Amino acid sequence: MKINNTLPFARLCILMAFAVLSAPVLAQASADLKVGYVDTQRIFRTAPEAVKAAQAIEAEFSKRDQDLQRLARQLQGLQENAEKNALTMSEKERRDKEREFSELSRDFQRKQREFREDLNLRQNEANAAIIEKANKAIRQIAEGEKFDLIFQDAVWVNPRLDITDKVIKALSDAK
Repeated sequence: MKINNTLPFARLCILMAFAVLSAPVLAQASADLKVGYVDTQRIFRTAPEAVKAAQAIEAEFSKRDQDLQRLARQLQGLQENAEKNALTMSEKERRDKEREFSELSRDFQRKQREFREDLNLRQNEANAAIIEKANKAIRQIAEGEKFDLIFQDAVWVNPRLDITDKVIKALSDAK
């Protein structure tokens, strides 16, 4: 059975011809193209609304975080006490301490998991609201300044294309 290798070569030739013939058209189009870039991570770090949301979330969850830290210290104290007194405890006392430690450890892990889930949910809600407002501001900037294309989160961008400061200012002014 003979395999025909000319088909991939023909496709390559057609693609190369298309690239060569369309290069002048693409060069003209790119000369008229106005492109911008927005760093969403910087918006989350520095936009006043994002900072305020982060502070509100921190305040909302600080008591639960302190309770978890207290529970962790209690667990550590139980473990240290059990290790220190292991030789002097009866078998029943040792089992009771191990059971108490296991129950407290399960309770701690459950509360810690619930805390993380609730915190992530709350952060995602806040981030979604900020992104929604940022996207609205980006659209207004794009229409007002006649941008053709605005990227968010690229690997590398020339700093002259970065309009993040304009978006942060628009978010601050929108209060």
